[in-house]
Amino acid sequence: MRTLGRYWFLWVAVLLAVTMVAAGWPGLAEYDSGEQFRQVLSGRYDDWHPPVMARLWSLLRVLGGGAGPMMVLQIVLYWLGLGLLAGGLARTGRPRAAAVVLGIGALPGFAVWQWAVLKDIQMVAAMLAAVGIVGWWRLRGVRMLWAATAFAILLLGYATLVRANALFATVPLAVMLLPRGRWPVRLTLALVGMAAIIVLTPLIDADLFGAAPSGVRTTEPLFDLAAIAVRTGDADATGIDPAGIAALRHDRCVKTYFWDTLGDGPCAEAIEDLASRPVGAMYLQLAHAALRHPLAYAEHRLAHFNMTQRWLVGRELMNDWPPSQSQPNKLGLDDPGPLASWWIVRTAALADTPIGWPVVWLTLAVATLVEGLRRTASPLRDLALALVVSALALEASFIAISIAADLRYHLWPMIAVALGVVLLVAEARPSRHVLIASMVALGLVVAGGIIARATLPPAPSDYPEILTS
Repeated sequence: MRTLGRYWFLWVAVLLAVTMVAAGWPGLAEYDSGEQFRQVLSGRYDDWHPPVMARLWSLLRVLGGGAGPMMVLQIVLYWLGLGLLAGGLARTGRPRAAAVVLGIGALPGFAVWQWAVLKDIQMVAAMLAAVGIVGWWRLRGVRMLWAATAFAILLLGYATLVRANALFATVPLAVMLLPRGRWPVRLTLALVGMAAIIVLTPLIDADLFGAAPSGVRTTEPLFDLAAIAVRTGDADATGIDPAGIAALRHDRCVKTYFWDTLGDGPCAEAIEDLASRPVGAMYLQLAHAALRHPLAYAEHRLAHFNMTQRWLVGRELMNDWPPSQSQPNKLGLDDPGPLASWWIVRTAALADTPIGWPVVWLTLAVATLVEGLRRTASPLRDLALALVVSALALEASFIAISIAADLRYHLWPMIAVALGVVLLVAEARPSRHVLIASMVALGLVVAGGIIARATLPPAPSDYPEILTS
C-alpha cells in the first residue's frame, strides 16, 4: 500500500492511458496517416512523410489493428511523460502541481489529438516522454541512470526525425536540459546541432530508411517565391516568367493559409520551370527575391504567421480539431471507437476559443520566459525554461519556415508552455509586475482575436472551400 501511495500519480496516468486506448481503438487515420500506411503496405518509402515513422509502423504492423499500434504507442508515451513529471512533483511535496499536470494532459484541446496517428502527435508524445524521464530524476535532485538518459536521447532523436521542423523544438530542448552551460554556449550548441540535423536528415532518410526523394524540400521556396511574384510581378527576382505570374494571379494560386494550391493543376504548371530546379538553387532565388523585395516577403510571411497563430482571422478556420472519423480509405484503417468520436464532436467548439489560438500560448510563453529568467537556478525553474525555450524556438521558426496553418503543428508549444507555467508557479508565486503585464498582454491578444472573429467574414471551414476562396 505504501508503494501504491508513493506512485499514486503514475497509477492515475496509467489508468488515463488505458481509458484513452480503449475509447479510441483502433485509432483515427487522417489523410497523412493513410499516405504513410500506404507506404507501409507497399514497402516503398519516400521522404514526403517521415520514413522513420513509416518504418516503425511496419514493425508494429504485426500486432494488427491498422493504426491501432501506433495510437497505443503515442498514448503510452504521452501519459508516461505526464505521469513521470507529475510523480516527480508529488515526490518533492507538490501534489497540487502534480494533479494539474495530469489535468493538462486530459484537456480536450490536447487529449483528443492523441487518437490521431500523425507525425505531429508522435513528436509530441516522444518529447513529453523524454521530459518526463528527465523530470522524474531532476526535480528530486537525483542523478539520472545511464539507461534513462539513453532512453530520453532515443526519444528526442525519434521526435527530431518524425517531423521536418521538429529540430527547432528538440534541439533547444536537449540543449536546455543539459545539466550546466552558459547561455552563449547553449546557443552555439543549438545552432550547430540544428545545422548538423539539416545536413544529416536527408542522408538518414535515404541511406538508413531507404526513402526516395519526393521534392518536399522545395515546397517552402515555391510557396514564398510565388507569393512574392504575385505581390510584385518581378519575374527576374522570383524566377517565374510573366505568363506564370499572370496565371498565378488569375487562378488565385497563392493562399495565405497554405501552399497546397501550388502542388498541382494550372497553378503547378505556372511554376513548372522554377519547380524543376535543385532545391539549393531555389533557396538562392528566394534569398535574392527577399532582398530585392523585403516588404513583399515580410507581408507574405507575417500574413501567414498570423494565420498559423489563428489570431486576426475569421471564425471557424479549418483544421483546428481532429475529425471524428477516419479519412475514407481501402487500406483497412477504420474509424476510432464511438466514445472517442463522440468526445471529439462534443468538444470541437473549444477550438475557436482562446484555448485553441496558438498566439495566446505564445504570449504566455514570453511571460513565462521573463519570469523564469528573473529567478535563480533550480530544478523546477530550469525544467520550465527548457520547455518554454523549446516552445518559443518552434513558434519563432514559423515566421520564416511554414507552408500550412494546421493547429496540430502547435500542440508541442501549447503543452510545453502549460507545463512550464505549472513548474514555475509550483516553485514560487510569480512577480506581481510580470503577472500584471502578462494579464494585460493576454487581454489585448484575446480582445484582438474576438474582434477579428466578430468583424471578419467566416474563414473557409473545409479543404475544397479554401482551395477556391
